[in-house]
Amino acid sequence: MDTTFSAELFEWRGPAPFYWLTLPADVGDYVRAEAAAASYGWGAIPVAVRIGGTEWENSLLPRNGEYVLPVKKDVRTRERFGDGDTVKVALSVAPRGGRAANGAGPTVSLPVERHL
Repeated sequence: MDTTFSAELFEWRGPAPFYWLTLPADVGDYVRAEAAAASYGWGAIPVAVRIGGTEWENSLLPRNGEYVLPVKKDVRTRERFGDGDTVKVALSVAPRGGRAANGAGPTVSLPVERHL
């Protein structure tokens, strides 16, 4: 992981997931420097994340000039933290390199049938 930070988990009653971490300004600077090679649309930045013993791929989203990291219920349950808790995060911007947006692996190119 390229950077670590601590942030307080907060609930936002918008589209799921409902829990987020706001990246500190210096981490946001790192993300902006790497974003051009990684972003896949809507300002979303793919990242590899580790909280405690849980690692996963996710996407940062821009919010009010900062970046926020959505945190799934599964991660919050597994690592035993909730709203208002401060958690330590390890993070790397992770260009998808042809992987699907959900991190499911390489995209598949199907052969094109040609009818003559």
